[in-house]
Amino acid sequence: MHMRKLLALLLLMCPFAFAQEGPGLGVPASPEEVAGWDISIGPDGENLPLGSGTPAQGASVYATQCLVCHGPNGEGGLEPKLVGGHGTIDTPNAVKTVGSYWPYAATVFDYIRRSMPFQLPGSLTDNEVYALTAYLLELNGIIDEDTVLNAYSLRAVEMPNRDGFVWAWQE
Repeated sequence: MHMRKLLALLLLMCPFAFAQEGPGLGVPASPEEVAGWDISIGPDGENLPLGSGTPAQGASVYATQCLVCHGPNGEGGLEPKLVGGHGTIDTPNAVKTVGSYWPYAATVFDYIRRSMPFQLPGSLTDNEVYALTAYLLELNGIIDEDTVLNAYSLRAVEMPNRDGFVWAWQE
């Protein structure tokens, strides 16, 4: 037991004595390669890609990509509800959905684009992501069924809980 304590003490005192440079695999990424992976979209919609989608198109994508986890019409299933919860955020039984909680429509787009569908994140086209975003916003009563979302119109969407968060984004 005494030997283990001595070894642990040596390891704590000399953390860099056992450091390695790495396995020497791969090559450093160029700035151009890094830029290709930077798909960040700010709350203000900066860097939204080209493309467009409607709620009707989004309903079709939802049926094939989202329904299994989020249930019919975003009402919840294996994963959380995406629709409803309006007026509950300031209550002890808050229901946090796209329509009741999220402050910016651009972050809804960004999240779907990066993370969905769960089994194959990042596999949706930009048009599919615009369509899904439109569908969810329409189900939550935020946009009309005839709205076409694109990089311009998505920026103009006012989310119900927009003022429910403190602005901390760097301008």
